[in-house]
Amino acid sequence: MKEKIDSIEYVAAHMKTKQVSNDKDDDHVDSDANVDAVQIAIGNLGRWQIIVCLAISLVKFPVAWHQLAIVFMAPHQSYNCTEPAADEYSKDQCMVHLNGTLIKCAEWKYDRKIFPETIISQWNLVCDRTHYANVQQSILMFGVLLGNIIFGSLADRFGRKTPLMVSVILQLLSGIGCAVVPWFHALLLMKLLSALATGGTMVTSYVICMEIVGTKWRAAITVLYQIPFSLGHMSLAGLAFWFRHWQQLQIAITLPSIILLSYWWIVPESPRWLLAMGKQRKACEILQEAANTNKVKNVDIPEVVRKHCLHQIFKRSTLDDKASFFNLSRTPNMRVKSLSIFFNWIVCGMGLFGISQYIGQVGGDIFINFAVSGAIQIPGNFVAWWAMNRLGRRITLICSNSISGIACLFLIIVSNNMAWLRLLLACLGIVGMSVSFTTVYLFSGELFPTVVRNIGVGASSMCARVGSIVAPFVVSLNYIEAWLPPTIFGILPLIGAALCLLLPETAGCTLPETLQDGEEFGKKRKTKEKHGDFEAEGTF
Repeated sequence: MKEKIDSIEYVAAHMKTKQVSNDKDDDHVDSDANVDAVQIAIGNLGRWQIIVCLAISLVKFPVAWHQLAIVFMAPHQSYNCTEPAADEYSKDQCMVHLNGTLIKCAEWKYDRKIFPETIISQWNLVCDRTHYANVQQSILMFGVLLGNIIFGSLADRFGRKTPLMVSVILQLLSGIGCAVVPWFHALLLMKLLSALATGGTMVTSYVICMEIVGTKWRAAITVLYQIPFSLGHMSLAGLAFWFRHWQQLQIAITLPSIILLSYWWIVPESPRWLLAMGKQRKACEILQEAANTNKVKNVDIPEVVRKHCLHQIFKRSTLDDKASFFNLSRTPNMRVKSLSIFFNWIVCGMGLFGISQYIGQVGGDIFINFAVSGAIQIPGNFVAWWAMNRLGRRITLICSNSISGIACLFLIIVSNNMAWLRLLLACLGIVGMSVSFTTVYLFSGELFPTVVRNIGVGASSMCARVGSIVAPFVVSLNYIEAWLPPTIFGILPLIGAALCLLLPETAGCTLPETLQDGEEFGKKRKTKEKHGDFEAEGTF
């Protein structure tokens, strides 16, 4: 309470300060005369934002490494039963015929030509223990899902920076723990904690980027933020090539997180979150430092913050101070937008991971195939950049979902003999999903108001994890009917494209701050609040 009073007194102390004119102010005021203090104070994009966003984007490398490392830590390995010794073994090398009796095999010899030691060979995850490898992958995705929820909620309550640092430290400690634990069940626990931290770094880092850049550069920053994930995807193939032992690979993907500890000095708290929480004094300090770095002049930051706060005080409701996940569906407009964007996240998670796994069945060198599957996503990111600026977020998501869905449906009718065409269609599906994933990231970051943005983005990312958990099971339907996987991967994106028609366009719009902003965002107002400034002054 004392902190809030101090902040109000700080703003009030500058109420009589002369405001210096700024020709760019009109670019940061929406149709309802809502002042965007962050953009006015530091500009749309400057040196300060570039440094912070580049630093934060590095977190996507370990995000990709930890999520995808299972491909090289638990690959398919050939094996032969060695104990007990006998002349006749079952075809699957799980049973042995000994003196007319059928008994289980106890020891196996593994093919170690490519990988000297894997999780499978170290703990004998074969035969009746094969499901443990699948359990590990499920736990990994569930941990990411849980991290999205927990750290998303923490970031909305305690700021973006502290949860980000906690998740980085947890990722570092649990990653090392994965490499040294002597028991498989302990490994599962460490993997859960590592995935929890990975989910936390994903949701908090992205929101910081969205809240410091201007509306004109959100699309570009979203694309550049995704590229390190694709580069991490590609580089993992190189790391796995050099570190063939799974424990060495685990250490190799974990130790670089030490560099991320520098975020404590490099990454600031989000000034937009500080303003939303009524911490104007601290917000002014960060904005002034950013303005100095960007060499922005002729802007009276305390006066700009004062105007911003007056508008937010006028619009703020008691619900804003108790924002929770349920605020995403409490009001009609927010409910429709939330459900529509959540479904599209499920489609993106299932489509990107599922089609990537589907294309992996073509065979060949595991390292080359994996690197190519990462490289093919980069063009999709740049296509998304161009399309989001040219066509807007909604049209881009509709088109990319439609292209991916139609490409997958064509896989049903294309003969298996035309392998090159099937490969081309699958690649087109991956590129479409890559564009959709990049677009939906930005779209959801702009749809949700500041007071629940981390909860919203976290819940959205959680939906993507649900899709990625289901994806392997969809691919496995190929053993039942060959047309089932492409049918599911084709129909769901088309449904997602249809739901986009219920969403408003967010390109060039000021980010909604309060729950009232979020509910009204996308609605056509009948009348404008002409006397908002005077009423706000009276309320203040």
